Amino acid sequence: MKFKFINKDNFSRLPKSCGVYVFKKGRQILYIGKAANIRERVKNHFNQTAFRSNLFINQAEKIGYIKTDSEFADPADPLTSRPASQGSTIEALILEAKLIKKYKPKYNIVWRDDKNYFYVGITKEDFPRVFITHQPVFQLKFKIDYIGPFVEGRALKQTLNILRRVFPYRTCKPYSGKSCLWYQLGRCPGSCLLGSRLANEMPKLEQAIKKESQKNARNLKKILEGGKSQVLKGLKTEMKKASKIRNFEKAATVRDQIQALERVLSHARLLETIEPEKSDWEKTEKEIKKILNIKKKVSRIEAYDVSNIQGQNATGSMVTFINGRPDKNFYRKFKIQISGKPNDVAMIKEILSRRFQHQEWGWPDLILIDGGKAQLNAARHCLICQIKQGVKVMALAKKENKLYIEGKKKPVLLKKLPREIFNLILQLRDEAHRFALSYHRKLREKF
Repeated sequence: MKFKFINKDNFSRLPKSCGVYVFKKGRQILYIGKAANIRERVKNHFNQTAFRSNLFINQAEKIGYIKTDSEFADPADPLTSRPASQGSTIEALILEAKLIKKYKPKYNIVWRDDKNYFYVGITKEDFPRVFITHQPVFQLKFKIDYIGPFVEGRALKQTLNILRRVFPYRTCKPYSGKSCLWYQLGRCPGSCLLGSRLANEMPKLEQAIKKESQKNARNLKKILEGGKSQVLKGLKTEMKKASKIRNFEKAATVRDQIQALERVLSHARLLETIEPEKSDWEKTEKEIKKILNIKKKVSRIEAYDVSNIQGQNATGSMVTFINGRPDKNFYRKFKIQISGKPNDVAMIKEILSRRFQHQEWGWPDLILIDGGKAQLNAARHCLICQIKQGVKVMALAKKENKLYIEGKKKPVLLKKLPREIFNLILQLRDEAHRFALSYHRKLREKF
């Protein structure tokens, strides 16, 4: 597919279809975006006063577009009967990722730093696991294929959920011996069953699950890389082979898979994430840099909290904000393993030590800890052990709302900080506390 270009002044000639658009100056690609309605989205770039748009609007000479809307839709199908303004196709999401990777647009500044893109990771194991991450990490005990970069985490998550109906995949730890909810819903091949009595009674079960897991992972990877035709062709070949050897049950299963995939790729629409006003975050980020006395970009902030009753059923939480907004794809909970008398410093140290073992989660720019000077020092110690000197740390003492900041001898009263920072810190603290407490309550209910 190639872009169709028009003069910038004639943007009213742009289609109202779903697709990908581009701003161009000479041969230079300035900005690439995806929209449910290309004309309206481009019009918004001209009308809005956000700093990002002003950077490239005045430079742009031409606007290009590629339509990805399907030519037909079934009005009886709830997936296809929604108007284009409500969503964007999977094809547009994948195409946008391919074009950003190819052209590296100068003014896609919100996602210019690799850690702010989204990637889909598929592990090269016997039973591949699929996950979303910001930062690809290649030095692990097993290899991982990374597909991306994708711009919108929410749209990507919805896409994976839709494709999971066609190609079930694993997201949890295998060999638990119990079937998980995803398996019961038909969205996971069932590697969790391999530690069960059923697996011992059926010696061929492991090989069958392994084969299905790897085939689904390959097909998912091809789809996300834009190879839908190749996947459909392979499935049709598989169906014909099954029919020839009169394995009609398998042929029917593959046929249903083909129909589901064609339906999804042709029609499935995703709720389009409304872009927040980035100028608000830019102002907040500027204040954060001033407080921390740093120049590097601050985008990802992680906040940690501990919940327990006299040390019993202690839990920890990690919540993640990207550009000032919570991103639940990167929330994590911890069942604290140390026992004995309650020790908040030791608990925070355990949580961070375990968190920093997971490089595949990506690294934050800033960490907020629940506590005071002792918790701040514990966090710094964990970071030093991981040789991560670029991550800054703050700790908030709840009782007096004093903020301990790395590099400053005395704490700062939260109420004396700029309103943007005050609101952000409280939002991070409250969300981390809520998440830790909800997990703690679940553990208590078991006893």
